[in-house]
Amino acid sequence: MKARIVRIGNSRGIRIPKPLIERTGLGEDVEIVVGRPRAGWIEAFRAMAGHGDDELLDEARPTRWDEDEWQWR
Repeated sequence: MKARIVRIGNSRGIRIPKPLIERTGLGEDVEIVVGRPRAGWIEAFRAMAGHGDDELLDEARPTRWDEDEWQWR
């Protein structure tokens, strides 16, 4: 979701559409957690590999684009 920061009195805020509030069950108070995107992914991928869960589910099938147009640089 993209939102624009707007002026609300002397402060700034984000307007959240009512349908989104209702669907997510947001109440009067919310906690905003700011973290690093993708934090912990390396450990999760290593755990997946350790369990053998890092295999493709479907067979990779090259397309005409892969064969005719793709170029490694």
